[in-house]
Amino acid sequence: QVQLQESGPGLVKPSQTLSLTCIVSGGSSGSIITDNNWSWIRQPPGKGLEWIAYITSSGSTYYSPSLKSRTSISRDTSKNHFTLQLTSLTPEDTAVYYCTRVGDSHDMDYWGQGTQVTVSL
Repeated sequence: QVQLQESGPGLVKPSQTLSLTCIVSGGSSGSIITDNNWSWIRQPPGKGLEWIAYITSSGSTYYSPSLKSRTSISRDTSKNHFTLQLTSLTPEDTAVYYCTRVGDSHDMDYWGQGTQVTVSL
């Protein structure tokens, strides 16, 4: 069983940079971060889920084309977490942000509970 927990600032101002962390625990290996693939997803109010970024077990990264210029995903193997940075925020970035594990069949099989991020003055 894998557990994920997002943490973030909650409220950020337009033009600022958002930094979110996903703390990972559980699993059967001692290298849970490097043994798995991870992703960030968001859901704006009243809208569907939007995929943001993906990092593989080997460290390769992939980004949504619409967000690629503003997004960075990374991992810290010593702390068992991975992070998301999103720059040049606008109110349209207001959403609940989720971190997920991506299984072998490319399904997102474990999710964090989500963290609300509001971009506002």
